[in-house]
Order: sequence, then C-alpha cells, then structure tokens
Amino acid sequence: MTVDAVAVDTAAALARWLAGRDRGELAEPFTFVVAPNGELRLAPRRSEHVALAGGHDVLAAGEIAFASAVADWHIVQVTNQSTGYCPDPDSWAAVGEALDRIGLRHPGDFTDKVIFRRCPSCGERNVVRDNDFTCVLCGSALPAQWNFAP
Repeated sequence: MTVDAVAVDTAAALARWLAGRDRGELAEPFTFVVAPNGELRLAPRRSEHVALAGGHDVLAAGEIAFASAVADWHIVQVTNQSTGYCPDPDSWAAVGEALDRIGLRHPGDFTDKVIFRRCPSCGERNVVRDNDFTCVLCGSALPAQWNFAP
C-alpha cells in the first residue's frame, strides 16, 4: 500500500486515520478499493487505485467522501470512479458489505455511477455518457455488458 494508505477494519480505525488528514484532504473524496478478502483500503484522492491495491485484483474501486457527525463518521458520497479498474456499478455489493462490516452509515448504493466499457475494436477505455455506447476514439459500438475482466 502507499505510505498514506490505511486498511480500515473498524469505525475507530477510520476515525483515527481521518483525524490525521488535513482540512484540504477532508474536503474532497478519498480513493478506495475493496480487496478480494473484503478489506476496505483508503488513500488520499490523488493516489492511484492500482497502487493502493498493490497491483492486485479488487472487488470494487472508486472514490468516497466522509462527513463527521456528533459521535462518528459517515459516508456522504461514494462512486465507482476508477480508470485503473473501470469497475461496473454492480461492484456496489462488495462496497456495501465492507462498509456494513465496519459499521459505517452509507447511502445504500453508489451516489454517482460511472459506466465503463472497453472498445472491442481499438481497446480504448470509455466512459459511457448519456447512454451512448460508441467508442470516443474509433466510433465502434461498445458492448452493452461490462467487459473489463480481472
């Protein structure tokens, strides 16, 4: 893991790590991955997802933002935004399970969902916008189903 990264297994561990972050970091989302063993790992936003995962496969990846309440922290935003892993929105199940295991309140799904597809013609990674499944590089049709194999 990167130097500023943490594996979060309890709400107390999260609170300790967030207490060490500066105001600028707390004002923006953090990078996260869910490892194959279900472990939630966090790093500052400018960290790469693949580096945070040590180059290994993950169950989920994206960005997550926290807000403090009187006694604890909770999630206010969570997305699958990761161009390193290009996770499908159905990766929420792994994220939700990790957050539930830690005991963190969360929105119950990604607050913003990004649709990624790899172009079968040129190999380009694409973000599908406005339900337009057309490759931005070569104009080929993109598949309807997620196609980034681990």
